[in-house]
Order: sequence, then C-alpha cells, then structure tokens
Amino acid sequence: MNRFKIWQNFLISTVLVVGIIFSLPNFFPTNPALQVASSNSSIFFDKSIKEEIEKLLKKNNVFVDKIENVDNALQITLQSVNDQLTARRLIADYSKGEFIIALNSVATTPNWLKDLGGKPLNLGLDLAGGVHFLLEVDTERYSTERLSSEGASLLEEFSKRGINSNYKSSSNEITLNFTSANDVTEAKNYLDQNNFSVSGSKYDLIQNGNSINLRYTSNYLAEIVDYAVDQNLVALRNRVNELGVSEPIVQREGKSRIVVELPGVQDSASAKKIIGKTANLEFRLEAKSNASFLRKDKFFYKNQPSSSAFLEKKIILSGDSVTNAQSSFDENGRPQVNISLDISGGRAMQEATKDNIGRRLGVLLIEEKTKTFFDESNEVLQESYVEKSIISNATIQDVLGTSFRITGLSNSYEASDLALLLRAGALAAPMKFVEEQTIGPTLGQENITKGLNSVIIGFILVFIFMLIRYRLFGIAANFALIFNLVLITAVMSLIGATLTLPGIAGIVLTVGMAVDANVLIFARISEEIRSNSEVQLAIKNGFSKAFGTIMDANITTLLVALILYAIGTGPIKGFAITLSIGIVTSIFTAILVTRGIVNIMYGYRKVERLNI
Repeated sequence: MNRFKIWQNFLISTVLVVGIIFSLPNFFPTNPALQVASSNSSIFFDKSIKEEIEKLLKKNNVFVDKIENVDNALQITLQSVNDQLTARRLIADYSKGEFIIALNSVATTPNWLKDLGGKPLNLGLDLAGGVHFLLEVDTERYSTERLSSEGASLLEEFSKRGINSNYKSSSNEITLNFTSANDVTEAKNYLDQNNFSVSGSKYDLIQNGNSINLRYTSNYLAEIVDYAVDQNLVALRNRVNELGVSEPIVQREGKSRIVVELPGVQDSASAKKIIGKTANLEFRLEAKSNASFLRKDKFFYKNQPSSSAFLEKKIILSGDSVTNAQSSFDENGRPQVNISLDISGGRAMQEATKDNIGRRLGVLLIEEKTKTFFDESNEVLQESYVEKSIISNATIQDVLGTSFRITGLSNSYEASDLALLLRAGALAAPMKFVEEQTIGPTLGQENITKGLNSVIIGFILVFIFMLIRYRLFGIAANFALIFNLVLITAVMSLIGATLTLPGIAGIVLTVGMAVDANVLIFARISEEIRSNSEVQLAIKNGFSKAFGTIMDANITTLLVALILYAIGTGPIKGFAITLSIGIVTSIFTAILVTRGIVNIMYGYRKVERLNI
C-alpha cells in the first residue's frame, strides 16, 4: 500500500543524484583573477605581450597561478586579492591606460564537473560584485555636432536656391555668412518656414548684418536629448542581450543619464569593452579636391594612422539606420561586414550615390574611449577622449540601397566587434562616463554572510521543531528540506540564474513553505489516526487528501511570483526567480521525497501504532 513502484523510486533517485551533481560546483572556492582586453580589436595579445606582463608581475613580487589567452584577451589567475589589485595597477601603467582591465574570479570546479555542464551560481552585484556604469548624454557635444551637420545641409539647400553662403561652427552655435542682404532675407525666410518642432521653435535666430547666428532653443534641445536617451537605452539593452548577461539592470536615471549594471558577469573585460564602447558610424562622401575647407573635415585611417583623407561635413546617414550587420569574409578571404539599412536609410544612401558613381564613400567610425589608470591606493583615474577614424573609403561602383558591405577591416575580431555594435544598435547621441566601477566580491561579503546565516538559522529552528513535534516523520521532512535546497541550487546553476540578496530571502521563504506542505500532510495523517484508521491507510490518505490543498496554496503563490518576475526589475526579479524555483522543488520534495522516505520507514513492515 505504501510502497513506490520501481520506476517511481528510480525517478526520485535520479532527480536527487542529478541535483547533487549540479549543485556541487558551488562548494568549490573561486580564485581572484584579472581579465585584460584591448579597446582596439586590431591589437593581438601574442606571446610577447603575455611574457612581458608575466615578467612585470614577477619583478614586482606578484604571484601568478596561471596566465592564458581567452578570445584575444588575457586571463590572469592570482593568489590573493592584494595581488589582484597590485597587478591591475601595474598592467594599467604598462599599457598607458589603453588596456581594459577588469576584476574577476575564476571557478576551481573540477574538469569532470565542467565536462558534465556543471557551473557555480552567478552571484548578483550585491553579493559578488560586477560591472557598474553611469553614462550621461554629452549634451554640449551632441548639440555642436548635430548643428554642424545641419549647417552643411543648410548650405546645400541654400545653394539649390541660388543663395551664396558659408558657415562656421562653435560650441552650441553656428554662424551662417551671406554675400548680400538679399541672400540674408531669402535664407531667413527659409529658416522661418522650417523653424518648428513638437516643442515649438527649433532655433533661436539672431541676425547680425549679413550673418545669422543659429542655436537650438532650450525646449528643442531638451526634446532631442530626451529622444536620444530613449534610443540609447534601447541600444544598450540590445548590447547587453548580445552579451548574454543574466538579470542585467539597464535603466534611465534622471533626464540624461543611464545606469548599466551587469551582476554576476564572468567575462567582465568583454562586457566593459562592448557596453563602454560608445561607437557610431557616419557615412560621408569623400570631399572633392576643390571643395572649401568649410565644407570638409580631415580624418586619418584607423589601420593606417599615417594616411588621411578629406570627407564632406554633410552626413548621409549614421549607424542608427542600420537594421542588421554580420561579419564575414570577401572573395579574397579578407574580413568584411555585411550591412542592411532601414527604408529611410536606404533611400538616403540611394539618393547620395546615384549621382556620385566613381566617387569614394567614406565610413567614419566614432569611438568614445577612456584611458584608465590606478594610483597607489588603487583609486581610479580616468581620461576620456573621442577618436574619429576612417575604416573604409571605397569607390562607389553602383547605386547603393538597403544592403551593401564594409571592407578595409584589419582582422576578424574587428569585423565581429563592429558587426555586434551595429547589430545591437548605434547610440543616437554621444555619451560620457560619469561613473565606472568594477565592484569586487569583498563588498558583498557581509551580505553573503548574513544571508547564509539567515538560511542556516532558519533551517536549524525548523529542524528542531519538526523533530520535536513529528519525531520520525520530522526526520523525513528534514531530509526532504535538505534535498529541496540542493535542487534549488542545482536548477539555478543549470539555467544560469543570478543569486541576489532578495533571492536569498526567496530561499528562506521557500523553506517555510516546504515545511508548511509537510505540516499539512502530517496533520492529515494525525486526523486519520484519531478516526481509528489503520496505520498504513492513514499514511496513504494523509498524503493523498493533503495533495489538493498543497497544490492550491503553491499554485497561487507561483502565479504571484511569475507576475513579480514579469513586471519587476533587478532585485525583484531575483526574488521572484528563487521563489518560483523553490515552489516547484518544494512540491516535488514534499509529496514525493518525503513520501519515499516514509515508505522506507513504514511501508515494508506491519505497524500497529503510530506516534505523530
């Protein structure tokens, strides 16, 4: 009567064994490490760089366990946190701030567990640290660059109307110069007719003789900055999705700032490289040799810094028109990026190239870069700068539309990085780093300790209560409770979930809910015994009659947890994930595991009297 079939025992045993195996990686410690990457994809971490860094660290008495190449980056495993911080400062000085250096930790999981797919839990920002960025739209530069581009477009429009003009750009303002009063009047009429936006006037126009000073109104500037922040928010979220980071936080803060937090990140250097790299593209025609210096800019080639070319100031389109980008190789085996544009971008490209076959089309890469240094106390010192370089300047062979390719890239890493940035979405406006931190695991140690203590204390109190109140049944419930925690850990490790401090709270709550299911079962068995039911029948009825109540209670809680996950962000999602997993595993352990243990204790012998 109270005996499981062979397949039921096999199922329970298999689940428990698999749970134990996949929870094991969490019991192996991690070693401090550094991930070192370059912001320039054309730089390879070859054997010589690796040996130089190794000698540098050895000379300064920094003990290295292992240094190896991982995807064109170096992973350096060290013996202590002090060595980790010292090595970070030394390597930053060695690279003159050019290298991206991220604090990290390396799991010591045995190879046989790794081969089975075992991996430790990702810990959240509040427990094990991670990467934190606070970015802000560079309003002044955005306004200056946008006005300068509009100035070039206005000159072209004036030229079509027979108006002779030129312009010069300064911070947040451009000055349009005309040759006659009549030209000024016609230009001002055109500007007045096109000086409107959702928020009112676009420009403040000030006429000064034969010149017109033009700057954005405060309302229009706020409007375009607000739009730019929303666009950048989408682009950054897409980039995080490309990285495959678990439970990231990418959210707006205030009018012009965005917070990016990547908790539990394993490849910190790559994450910083992609998220921190505020790159964009501009497509411009190469300027004609007789073009005025007011209508062209000089740029150097990315892969040939000694060579340069003049490109028109007018921007045909930028990276935000790109809908897809994939890296590949051309017919000669050289890296390239295949690009697809949206409809408006395709029209702009078609319009620009149909009358310019035979001319060159320049692709300008604009990167916001940061040099990072560390002083003796390991405080971060940063220097930001903008780098504009030509990555392609190919001759237009035919009218271009929504699909074409970029060549001239130095290697496949550069092509892959550029494709990822374009595919994930270009930033609509330049952003600067207000704050950039790599939060180390020591900051979350107190939270980890308190969280573990809360789980341990909760377990001990529950254990004692169940043993005193339910005796042998209490032992069965306690074993089921242990297996429940093992299964929660295993499932979270398997799906790559990130454990946060609220997540620990969800586990503690699950402990109470798992015991609650057992209490319902045991109370039902007690009622059956009091109604003079035979012992084996009382056990059977106790489990079967409590089943419906247990399912009702857990399903309603699971629905709430799923809603929390759907509409919540950050810590709330962490709580909802552990609670959801805990509910499912607690149903399994309370109904099957506890029943299996009780069957072993009572199902194979005749019991005259039952104390519960």
